[in-house]
Amino acid sequence: MNITLFNTLTRKKEEFKPINPPYVGMYVCGPTVYGDPHLGHARPAITFDLLFRLLKHLDYKVRYVRNITDVGHLENDADEGEDKIAKKARLEQLEPMEIVQYYTYRYHDAMRMLNALPPSIEPRASGHIIEQIELIKKILANGFAYESNGSVYFDVERYNKQYNYGKLSGRVLEDMLSTTRDLDGQEEKRNSVDFALWKKADSDHIMRWPSPWSDGFPGWHAECSAMSIKYLGEPFDIHGGGMDLLFPHHECEIAQSVAASGKEAVRYWVHNNMVTINGQKMGKSLGNFITLEELFTGGHKLLEQAYSPMTIRFFMLQAQYRSTLDFSNEALQAAEKGLNRLLAAQKTLSKIKSSEKSSVDVNRLKVEALEALCDDLNSPIAIAVLFDWVKIINSLAEGKETVTEGDLKALEAIYSTLVYDVLGLEDSKSEGSEHAELTGKLIEMLLEMRVQAKTNKDYATSDKIRDELNKFGVKVMDTKDGFDWEV
Repeated sequence: MNITLFNTLTRKKEEFKPINPPYVGMYVCGPTVYGDPHLGHARPAITFDLLFRLLKHLDYKVRYVRNITDVGHLENDADEGEDKIAKKARLEQLEPMEIVQYYTYRYHDAMRMLNALPPSIEPRASGHIIEQIELIKKILANGFAYESNGSVYFDVERYNKQYNYGKLSGRVLEDMLSTTRDLDGQEEKRNSVDFALWKKADSDHIMRWPSPWSDGFPGWHAECSAMSIKYLGEPFDIHGGGMDLLFPHHECEIAQSVAASGKEAVRYWVHNNMVTINGQKMGKSLGNFITLEELFTGGHKLLEQAYSPMTIRFFMLQAQYRSTLDFSNEALQAAEKGLNRLLAAQKTLSKIKSSEKSSVDVNRLKVEALEALCDDLNSPIAIAVLFDWVKIINSLAEGKETVTEGDLKALEAIYSTLVYDVLGLEDSKSEGSEHAELTGKLIEMLLEMRVQAKTNKDYATSDKIRDELNKFGVKVMDTKDGFDWEV
């Protein structure tokens, strides 16, 4: 199947054609590790995990590179901004790399809970200072940067005369020059729009490295250009990230690559849209900044309950990645119910009895779901197809539709592959943890005791077991073959 992706650079949906099939190079901007992972981290992680899974399912060999920004300076491109990692290190009286290590582990834990596959390579900015210095040397040699008081800046106006600065975001340099205000301490720059490639460190700056220009540190944008080219070459297939990175970060990446080598490094730019909370942009000042841990535990004033990582993942997949995603308790509760229906159908499949003839075309599920996903990752349509098949599965279980033994096995495999392998969803009762397995066995044991009580006409005990389980969130359903349950 052919895949189409919306290319931010051309502003249209294009057929994806790898440079060197079946190999695909994909680079995604990862987190700056100075705080707990939050909703803003979850959406790109799930978006590009879905793309990674889909490409692998279609037999592409993918090298997925996702960086860790462990040099936290200049994240918003205000060149006098403070290094966030160093600031946190001073406040907590720790080494900066202790901060980095702690929050990197926190990020990895959150990604595992969301069932986001680890990337093929996860380079750190601090481990690639040499590559960033070499990139800056090339840009200087080609005349698109200048040194000033030990710092090095990219000359945006000089670059724009030969190329187009603003082609990714659609911004016009003349407009930026007229609307960008000068900030204190930026006298060493020729223009306010010029961005730092290398900054000379103040005497109290903790994170610093030697360079031909000064003891200092690289600008925010240099790391992604240097590391993506190192591990994926030039050009490579896909560069992804959140819409908030489109300008200035990704715009500056394009300029750096062209200025250094005379050619663009990326074929397809793919951006996921933003997350809002009850219609508002997420922000600490608004009191609606929610970390993933708060979501999983319910420990935030805006949350009515805790939501499982799979509920969060499923909720995000219900929206197409380029649309704005608005979180609310009502929407999350609806997603929780929908996820349970989807997962319950897998159990129902194991209870279906085969027939001599099939009244359903099981291959249609695979074709329609994959067609949706290959159409610019249209996961909402793919999920709608799966829900149509939930109805068919229930009809098969009730004997209203028929399926042969061979088709039933095929349906089980197709449904499982789409739900678990491609969409990356998990059943909390089969995630593999010892606690989940033990809990499941205890529930099954209690329900077997309930069946025995009903057989003995001890309805008081039967009802008590059901009601007590219900208090713990276990819904018990009587069936003609015995019982079923779900959390």
